[in-house]
Amino acid sequence: MKIQRAYTIVTAPGRNFVTLKIVTDEGIYGIGDATLNGREQAVVAYLEEHVIPALIGRDPQRIEDIWHYLYRGAYWRRGPVTMSAIAAVDMALWDIKGKVAGMPLYQLLGGKSRERVMVYGHATGKDIEACLDEVARHVEEGYRAVRVQAGVPGIASIYGVAKKPGERYEPADAELPAEHVWNTAKYLNYAPKLFAAVRERFGDDLHVLHDVHHRLTPIEAARLGKEVEPYHLFWLEDCVPAENQESFRLIRQHTTTPLAVGEVFNSLYDAKALIENQWIDYIRATLTHAGGITHMRRLADLAGLYHVRTGFHGPTDLSPACLGAAIHFDTWVPNFGIQEYMPHEAVTDEVFPHDYRFEDGHFLVGETPGHGVDIDEAAAAKYPYRRASLPVNRLEDGTLWHW
Repeated sequence: MKIQRAYTIVTAPGRNFVTLKIVTDEGIYGIGDATLNGREQAVVAYLEEHVIPALIGRDPQRIEDIWHYLYRGAYWRRGPVTMSAIAAVDMALWDIKGKVAGMPLYQLLGGKSRERVMVYGHATGKDIEACLDEVARHVEEGYRAVRVQAGVPGIASIYGVAKKPGERYEPADAELPAEHVWNTAKYLNYAPKLFAAVRERFGDDLHVLHDVHHRLTPIEAARLGKEVEPYHLFWLEDCVPAENQESFRLIRQHTTTPLAVGEVFNSLYDAKALIENQWIDYIRATLTHAGGITHMRRLADLAGLYHVRTGFHGPTDLSPACLGAAIHFDTWVPNFGIQEYMPHEAVTDEVFPHDYRFEDGHFLVGETPGHGVDIDEAAAAKYPYRRASLPVNRLEDGTLWHW
């Protein structure tokens, strides 16, 4: 068996997605997600100009060899564009291998470690009461875990909070990066009130999560983690930018609130010190942005040695191909923690038919050979790409704030 051709499909059914399709000379094909929100066309160019020409004629069943060939052969290693491209190839090759074997992906990885995969949903609101109403809706839909994000008085627009009640939150909300105004003091004084209100209304059994979106310094994050300890969060996510992994040492010294990070990570090396020093409790990297299934297996295995669990990023700016592969991975991986779930729009599911299903706060994996997600190319052609960018933050004095 040889790879006969490979090509990218760019479509925007609700939002932009980049899909790589690899076809063998026996007619068997696999698809992989290459979406990098806000930088989609950069990955397309990398795939079409550099990766696809190097794939033609290769044996698609040599997944390990091809992964290292693409990773080491470029010389310029890692980075979101490179690793998203490699991930798309890897995901498509595992899809092909599953179809050749007649097995679903989780069986190829080693079989089930669990019968179902717990997910968390997103509840947002312009204020605490509106957020509580959204939490209630999620609980009624069967969720056992909910991420809560509320607007803060005095801050007009906050990344992570939908603009209207019941509306889907869309991070890439403008053609060019929008500029939001941020005030750390107002957020730190208000956030603990949100968790107190959630516990008062919903009790102690609901798993409650919160995303800081990298907007604090280490000592500010330590303060927040300590102040929310009475509300026993499932995790506090992305407290600080993680380029300096040792920042988490200070946070860990001051709080027992579980810490999660990693949705912007591209490789094991981004998390190595965090894991080995047990400064975090959950690793959030994604299959699409961190080198695919082959590399994420190594990251998860390293994490398992140090009591760190998986908590994969799962926003709607990753396609159902990534989510489907992640559910198979979650079903297999021994040190699973939780899976993020933002439901895709109906039009997205039309373009990407799949066999995974949501039930009672969990995902149930499908039995279709491969990862169980396909792409309807005729439907995809109806939705052309449109440029969209993620916002940036400025402090009230105009300083551009890192996150």
